[in-house]
Amino acid sequence: MKKIGAIIFTIGLLATVFTGFNFVTREKVVDIGELEIMGNKNHSVAWKPALGLGVMIVGGIVFAFGSTKRNGPTLTV
Repeated sequence: MKKIGAIIFTIGLLATVFTGFNFVTREKVVDIGELEIMGNKNHSVAWKPALGLGVMIVGGIVFAFGSTKRNGPTLTV
């Protein structure tokens, strides 16, 4: 569980530092018979840094309270 907590924390850190990304798609602007004109369209995806902080907190909790044992649950009587 500690590895999973560290991975979640790292994802949260990256989401806090990089608050979005852009990508470009090509789409048809004009289509008249044989004539086609293509154009680039910019898209952006953004999120608030608070989302990354929340994910970092969850990752820190999982890391702090996660066990390092690989054995299954044991029953003590």
